[in-house]
Amino acid sequence: MLGLEAVLGFVIGLSLSLLGGGGSILTVPALVYLIGQTPQMAVTTSLAIVGANSMLGALFHRSQGTLNWHVALIFGGSGMIAAYFAAGFSKQFPPELLMVAFALLMLLIGGLLITRKSARDDTQDQRDPTIWKVLLGGAGVGLLTGILGVGGGFLIVPALVMLVGLPMHHAVGTSLVVIAMNSAAGFLGHASDLSLDLSLIVVFVTAGVVGTLTGARLGQRLNAGLLRRLFALFVVVLALLLLADNLPKVI
Repeated sequence: MLGLEAVLGFVIGLSLSLLGGGGSILTVPALVYLIGQTPQMAVTTSLAIVGANSMLGALFHRSQGTLNWHVALIFGGSGMIAAYFAAGFSKQFPPELLMVAFALLMLLIGGLLITRKSARDDTQDQRDPTIWKVLLGGAGVGLLTGILGVGGGFLIVPALVMLVGLPMHHAVGTSLVVIAMNSAAGFLGHASDLSLDLSLIVVFVTAGVVGTLTGARLGQRLNAGLLRRLFALFVVVLALLLLADNLPKVI
């Protein structure tokens, strides 16, 4: 079991650091179906694992110059406020309908990322983006996260690339700070309800450190356009899986 936990931790850290997302999407099912935790325990444990790995990954990206703290803090702060006020809307819709809506949104985002011209991808321009675009992007992601109940890098990275205008490598590194902020807020809201398996968290995070370091170094060697297309493909595949699982329940 220790070997399985280490492998899973490595894959989660690699996904976060390389693509800027995929943490919770991978962690929660792994903890439930492979480790045997309850869904409630898995959500809380996932927040601890993803939050720690995201922060470590952000530090690795910072050392390589692919993290914009200014954008991350403003984007994440506005997103958290918007998500808090939008959360109540999700109760008015069936969960399956929300997941279908999220999957369709992901297909749209994936398609835009695949077809988007890559002229900006390889730029090394470090000028700070316009503040209103950062605030608008963060609030928009927070609004969708609050209504749909899901978010993370699958919404943050495309917003940073297409709306804020960050190069792909910088969007990945910057998104990790935002994910860490959201994970910390969610963990504090859940931690008092359950007793956590600290040894499991330590194994996942320790293996995740290796994964995040590997992802950060590998990401630097990959062409930004290729990295963007890999991310888009990941988003589209996940969206199709969500549609296959939830669309029959809505129709």
